[in-house]
Amino acid sequence: MPVANDAPGVDIEGTDADAETGDLPINELFQSLQGEGRLAGVPSVFVRTSGCNLRCWFCDSYHTSWEPTHDWFAVDDVLAAIAEYDADHVVLTGGEPLIHDSSEVLLERLADRGYHTTVETNGTVVPEAPIDLASVSPKLASSTPTADRDPDGDGEWADRHEERRLDLDTLADLVETYDTQLKFVVTGREDMAEIERLIERLRDAASARVRDDDVLLMPEGQTRDQLESTRETVADLALEYGYRYTPRLHVDLWNDAPGT
Repeated sequence: MPVANDAPGVDIEGTDADAETGDLPINELFQSLQGEGRLAGVPSVFVRTSGCNLRCWFCDSYHTSWEPTHDWFAVDDVLAAIAEYDADHVVLTGGEPLIHDSSEVLLERLADRGYHTTVETNGTVVPEAPIDLASVSPKLASSTPTADRDPDGDGEWADRHEERRLDLDTLADLVETYDTQLKFVVTGREDMAEIERLIERLRDAASARVRDDDVLLMPEGQTRDQLESTRETVADLALEYGYRYTPRLHVDLWNDAPGT
């Protein structure tokens, strides 16, 4: 399956249409090394859907959110494309893949075939599907596309993003249902107070244990140069607060090249 072409972008919010047709808007499908989290370095097939319910100003998959591009594929075609690769791990990512009903169908079919599945999600949707690792990236206040940070306008998405970016009940459901890692994109020390508050609230809300080892701090940066300015700061914060540091291995190796 080729990388999706630059078809006109659609602001996909998630509808029942994909459930009726069994199709998914695929931005790209490729094999690479998992670059982030506890499975960093594991060869994986990445299935990147298009469309997102948030608009982080630093989004590293701009063409799935701010300007969504994609081709529509049946779930059977996606499965066939995955089977062409020699990999046991599949990463469903986006955008926000869980806004599409057919993502649940894909995850069920992948589980039936014995694949290990990771879903990279912003933590605002709880699916009804098997997932081996829920890689949940709650969005902090520093992600909001205010007028001075909006890459595509004058902050028109700021209010919607701020309203939607955190849902404590949904985060608790995810932690209780799945093996979960909480992966925070950290722009600087000023993010830590919000992370600490959110972890405390989540521990109070969820019946499942949230360990410090489940909390990962990841430096913000889409290129090697950008990571160079944040990497050391975030590593020091992980040491200070007792959380895990996660690299962005794919950026270190391939910079911002697509399909990595």
